[in-house]
Amino acid sequence: MGGVLITKSPMTTATDAEKEDLCLRCGLCCDGSLFSFLGIKPDEVARVEPRGLKVHARPDGRLALDLSRGCPGLSGKCCTLYGDRPQACRDYKCLLFMALEEGEVGLSEARSVVDETHATLAALHASPSPPSRQDAQRILRRHFLGRHRMD
Repeated sequence: MGGVLITKSPMTTATDAEKEDLCLRCGLCCDGSLFSFLGIKPDEVARVEPRGLKVHARPDGRLALDLSRGCPGLSGKCCTLYGDRPQACRDYKCLLFMALEEGEVGLSEARSVVDETHATLAALHASPSPPSRQDAQRILRRHFLGRHRMD
């Protein structure tokens, strides 16, 4: 990633509106960039299937949504299932979100990181040789893969 460096600075913690702004600008946790699968609980199936999400049983028996091509509930970068989203979605916080939440970066800096990441991924996907998942993960790991893995 180019010139955006996250540094610790004495900022105030982010407001709920700022955190929501960041998530709505990003969408990388939902579009298949960060995760291939999202584990869900059995009691969530009845809530998500009518919304167009297909639940799969993984080989180990756990239930999951396939996000490899993006969540069907994602429209652009906006979640159309926000009120009914699975608990794993509610719980996930990427590293950049946590840095914003703790006041380590401001919203403007966080937005720049998101925009630069989207541009870098678009350029990577537009290159003549298709990117591997490892190439994309290397780019995303620095700012986005949080402590609460979804797959």
